[in-house]
Amino acid sequence: MEKVEESIGYEFKNKQLLKTALTHTSYSYEHNTQSNEKLEFLGDSILEFVSSRYIYAKYPNLREGEMTKVRATVVCEESLYKVAKAHNFGDFLYLGKSEMLTGGKNRPAILADSVEAVIAAIYLDGGLEYADKFIIENLKDAIQVATENVGVKDYKTVLQEKLQVNGDVKIEYEIIAEKGPDHDKRFEAQVSCNNKVLASGIGRSKKDAEMHAAKKALEKMKKEESSK
Repeated sequence: MEKVEESIGYEFKNKQLLKTALTHTSYSYEHNTQSNEKLEFLGDSILEFVSSRYIYAKYPNLREGEMTKVRATVVCEESLYKVAKAHNFGDFLYLGKSEMLTGGKNRPAILADSVEAVIAAIYLDGGLEYADKFIIENLKDAIQVATENVGVKDYKTVLQEKLQVNGDVKIEYEIIAEKGPDHDKRFEAQVSCNNKVLASGIGRSKKDAEMHAAKKALEKMKKEESSK
């Protein structure tokens, strides 16, 4: 745990909080101990508040809708996954045997959740000041990039324009799976064109899942075009 503390720049007074933040439900079931689910719930709220406050203060020229887009771009599974990888959280996660065998320590959803849990643990151990510091230090660059791209068309719009370049086509998005407890849902969306499935994506909301599916479809189309 000392390596984790050194990496995140915070030393816990209550070491158990950090251990709980890195304890997945699969491990808690096997060892009858507390998982990081409740910390995730709290951490998610703190992350939303701190990032919103930072965006509001740092970028006064952004309109309300633009601030919302920036926050959504940064407070997402992909962004938090990168934070977890930067601090090697996967090496310190407490996972159940089956989860460990199936590559749980590298699973984006698990790693993203661990970041939210660690944020809550820092807050409970040291207060909002330290949680704020951890969040901003790890996300300020991503926020800056998001503000620069806030006027750029979203993936669904770009995909629609590319598919309709030669005329009208039928583009559909469908939620094909829904997992997790009410406070931590994961949705899987599938995008199709003229009844042909193009790609699928996962997100914390139906909208995010659809956007991720569109992004995957665009990436697939780009690869196909470059291979011709």
